Amino acid sequence: MRRAEIDGAIGAQTYASLVTIAEAFEIPSPVETVEPFGRGLINDTFRVAAGGVRCVLQRINGTVFPDPFRILSNIQALDRQARRHPDLGFRVPALIPTRAGDAGLRAPDGNVWRLMTMIEDTVGLPRVEHPDQAREVGRLLGRFHTLLQSLPPEALGVTLPGFHDTPAYRARFFSVLARIEGARDNPKVETCVRFAIERQALARRISNARDRGEIPVRVTHGDPKLDNILFDRDSGRAIALIDLDTLQPGLIPHDIGDCLRSCCNRSGESAHGRTQVMFDLAVAEPILQAYAEQTRAWLNPEEIALIPEAIRLMPFELGLRFLTDHLEGDRYFKVVEPGENLRKAEIQFALVADIESKAQDIEIMVNRFFHSPT
Repeated sequence: MRRAEIDGAIGAQTYASLVTIAEAFEIPSPVETVEPFGRGLINDTFRVAAGGVRCVLQRINGTVFPDPFRILSNIQALDRQARRHPDLGFRVPALIPTRAGDAGLRAPDGNVWRLMTMIEDTVGLPRVEHPDQAREVGRLLGRFHTLLQSLPPEALGVTLPGFHDTPAYRARFFSVLARIEGARDNPKVETCVRFAIERQALARRISNARDRGEIPVRVTHGDPKLDNILFDRDSGRAIALIDLDTLQPGLIPHDIGDCLRSCCNRSGESAHGRTQVMFDLAVAEPILQAYAEQTRAWLNPEEIALIPEAIRLMPFELGLRFLTDHLEGDRYFKVVEPGENLRKAEIQFALVADIESKAQDIEIMVNRFFHSPT
């Protein structure tokens, strides 16, 4: 990619300014190339090459994350924990310090940048195509949670306040719905609104269990979707969970439910047409089995009991967020065309409905894998 093309692809940052930022970190100088990298919707991400070293440069979105340096501190805590448990084979993209010895760089315009090692010889998967891949997803998430279950949640800061606070998302949805005149005139919006209203009690069940002290707050990833899992190119083993911005105190059922929401809907979040959306039990089964093998020794009974509820809750929560953002004029989630967030809400709600039709099968799986070793 030529420099002029890169300048056009990266918006406010020029190629020269990116080189200057990259060279502020402890990497060989001069920087050879900087190019846009990945498909993230929140941060600006670039691949940097310098002296035979390849790394990932990111501008942390300060509008979304109020304290970017808290994210960096949490990643360092995860890295230290992983180094203490090399037997788990979990790899963490390490932060490269600035030449001043800081975890990140605050640029003159106030933006915070980080540079991380690239985990080489890995690939991501657009979808789960084989049971072995599904087992790897479950095994990796289970090892990740096992790695962190001995880390006190108070050792990490909250990087995204209100994340996975489904009751708050529900309250915002109703507030926006009441405020926007004619919001329900669109028949597709009305269908989604009715779906959300009929299931609004779902929003509080897991948070209520937390508030009653039935399930503990632990350190969680926050966004363990398939896009954030890296597989070894040669062996096919899942070896890393990336995109660690939402690593913070949270609830294990949320992580499990979000992982299954992502992996078991093969049509993806942007599919066209509700009829294509389904929750694939053939993918869910090996994920749950492998996850249970890693975690059944320490998960408490209430966390296990809430897994089926979480599998239903997470697409409901995401659908509610997409619908709210559509009503507000697409302020949070980036869209390519008008109506995209509404379509995504329809997809997530269709996934909820399919999960409800398979609730008994999901319950049977959870009971079999978590309560009786296989």
